[in-house]
Order: sequence, then C-alpha cells, then structure tokens
Amino acid sequence: MVYCDKMTRFITVASAKGGVGKSTFTVNLGAALHKYNRDVIVIDGNISTPNVSVLLGMPKLPITLHDVLAGKAKARQAIYVHPSGLKVLPAGLSMKNMKVKHKREIAHALNELTGKTEFALIDCAAGLGAEARQAMQAGDELIIITNPEIHALTDALKAYEYSKTIGIKPLGVVLNRVNNKDWEMTKENVEEFLELPVIAMIPEDDNVKRAISLKKPLVYAYPNSPASRAIKKLAARMMGQDYRDLEPETFTERVLRAFGVY
Repeated sequence: MVYCDKMTRFITVASAKGGVGKSTFTVNLGAALHKYNRDVIVIDGNISTPNVSVLLGMPKLPITLHDVLAGKAKARQAIYVHPSGLKVLPAGLSMKNMKVKHKREIAHALNELTGKTEFALIDCAAGLGAEARQAMQAGDELIIITNPEIHALTDALKAYEYSKTIGIKPLGVVLNRVNNKDWEMTKENVEEFLELPVIAMIPEDDNVKRAISLKKPLVYAYPNSPASRAIKKLAARMMGQDYRDLEPETFTERVLRAFGVY
C-alpha cells in the first residue's frame, strides 16, 4: 500500500448508548467519502465487541487493531481494502483478544496514520467505560450519533459532556433512524437539549438491513435510498462541497427545493 503525506482528520463517532446504528453509520460515512474520491480509513475502536469487519463481510483477518495495541504490529499492517475500495482497520473478533494485554492506547497506536490518509473515522464502543473513552481520546473531532428518543439523547448528552473534558471538537449530532412520528424528538428539540447542531437526519430505511445482509456499504448497494443520500449529503458537507455538485437530484429533492424545504 502506497502512502503520501496528507492532512489527517481523526474523527470519532460516539453515542454512549448501544444500538443506535453507530457502526453502520461510520462504515457508510467512510464509504461515502471514498465514493467522492477521498482517502479514508474506517477504524474499529470497539475493542470488546467489534462490528465493522462483520458488517463488511471481512470477519477473519490475520492482523487487527488488537495486534497493534499489543505492540505486535504497526497500524498500517492491519489495514485492509474492502472490495468496494474502502480501507478498514478492524479489531479482532476472537474471544482470546479479551485476554490480550494492551501495551499501547488507541491514540498512540493510531499516531502513525497521521499524514497518511485524509479521514480516519473511529467507531467508538458503546457506553463511557475505559474502552469508549480511549476511542474518543484518539479523535480530534467528534460526531455524536443518536436516535430521536429521550433515553438515547440522555446518553448522547453524557458523551458530549465527557468530550468537553478532553477537548475534542464536536462537529455536531447525527439523528439516525428518524421516522417523523409524533413521539420522536424534533431536530429543534435535539439541538436545544444537547446544545449542538444537528448535521444530518437519517431516515429509517429497510435498505440498511438489506445492505448489511449483502456485506456491502449502503451507499454502494443502494446509492439512491433515503438513508444513503442523507449520509452522502453529510459526507459532502464534511468535504466542504455542495452535495448537488456531486450527485444528481432526485425528483423528490427537486420538488422539496422548489418549496424551500431542501
């Protein structure tokens, strides 16, 4: 693998609460950035219950983040390329890894990737235990992902409060699995509660599960699905570009824009 010097953005994706779709989102955000010709590595920072390699159909890999943390390998030796072209640094799935003594923290282990990629997306473990805190500390920027429900937002608030203590820059909140039901928290509710901007609203979309069953990122398997387009819009925003310059508008988007909604 050939590397060249780049300005690297280390971005941790955290939720505190499990089950909000964090790993799936991280993989697809990485895939969207890659689709737009950005150099990106998705890193599974969930040491105890990793999911990234499973989501991508890459479960059995010889060198993983656990080997890097144990001091047995360099980070670049644990990077693999998915058939979609997305680069992945997975954590090990074996229960044996639970007993491995870590000589390095995640931030230290990932230092060598500085200047070697444009985006390093770190999928954080759920909760706020030592493992999750390590993954958050490895990032310079933070995306908090949550569902539009009060119990999920309460945990998201805890993640944000912890981020303040370590000085990581919050990019904003991603609301995932939005159904627009009466009982859901609105975008305005969320921004007021967390005191952070909502940077993406990803609708509930059955194509997400279909893509997982195919072991492919959603943005490649179903590029025009509602969730896929929401993620690609965020990727374009993170690149500092207008999404409409990168993707053709759908009929629905043209109508919404005509009415000032989009």
